[in-house]
Amino acid sequence: MNDDTVDNTILSLVEASGAGKSISPAEAAQALDAENWRSRLSAVKQGAVRLAQAGRVEILRKGKPVGPADFKGVYRITLKT
Repeated sequence: MNDDTVDNTILSLVEASGAGKSISPAEAAQALDAENWRSRLSAVKQGAVRLAQAGRVEILRKGKPVGPADFKGVYRITLKT
């Protein structure tokens, strides 16, 4: 699975969720591979980091934006406002 596929899937899901809403990494992973979605979680995280660094999305922890370089734990992805 290439980076463009992952990035485009994340972008289409956050755009579909609407302004002020976010998606979980699991939602993106399931959209990429419904049966083996857990194996796609690291690719989704890498895609979220790439998109955040490009200014397309924000990564949220506990509802607040975090830097894409060093976050850990549970996170969500939303459109950059």
